[in-house]
Amino acid sequence: MLEIGKIHRLVVEKTDDRGIWLQCDGELLLLPRKDASEAVSAGEILPVFLFRDKSGHRQVTLRLPVAQVGEFALLKVRSIASPGAFLDWGVEKDLLVPLSQQPERMQAGRSYLVRIALDREGRPFASARLDDWLEETCADLHAGDAVDLLLWTFTDLGAKVVVNHRYVGVVYRDELQSGMAPGMKLTGYVKRVREDGKLDIILRKVGSAGASEARSVILSALQGENFLPLHDQSPPELIQARLGMSKKSFKKAVGSLLKAGLIELTAEGVRLKKEV
Repeated sequence: MLEIGKIHRLVVEKTDDRGIWLQCDGELLLLPRKDASEAVSAGEILPVFLFRDKSGHRQVTLRLPVAQVGEFALLKVRSIASPGAFLDWGVEKDLLVPLSQQPERMQAGRSYLVRIALDREGRPFASARLDDWLEETCADLHAGDAVDLLLWTFTDLGAKVVVNHRYVGVVYRDELQSGMAPGMKLTGYVKRVREDGKLDIILRKVGSAGASEARSVILSALQGENFLPLHDQSPPELIQARLGMSKKSFKKAVGSLLKAGLIELTAEGVRLKKEV
């Protein structure tokens, strides 16, 4: 059975004056004519959001949410009422964060990182108690695996991130770039799965693929004025802000480019030696 609170691609069975009828688990669901922005024909596939109305019946809409049940997202509080805070998540009915799911009382107009779930009656709600929804150990990821990240919060070490909407990971300070903020979506790579099952994450590929990418970034930065005012003594924060890589990756890539005869080093920085 198709899951409530998620986006599904359903086949159009027929259309009539009432609207568009979609196949869903052996029954037909009506997408009202007023909700359909354009004409469709039988056999077409439409992406729709599946939910339950006040009576508990399954309904569909073409208005797709920012995030689905089982996912984490940064959502803005639209209003506050006695049951809790109501978040704008892209569909007609706002998403409730019950008071019991708020570590701190939410305020209208502010955005919070939450996890979307279903209550016992199959109604979507959100929780800001993220630790309750994240698995403490990881057994299905390995070093080098690409992962989807959601920046959670900054720490003394760097930043905690939500990995694949399932695990907690750490991105260390030398990997972070200026302008990053909680709720930002990133692509990263597993650097290490620790003995305790926790994840160390990097934002650039490991091994030869990562080294090749770092070299390409430096060459691209050199294309304009043929000079890059960065060197071994440059602060890591400056290298990160300018190139989006750690100082360690920068030094490795510079060494590789120097060996290839593509650049030369000066006291002020890196100079392009020839056209590349």
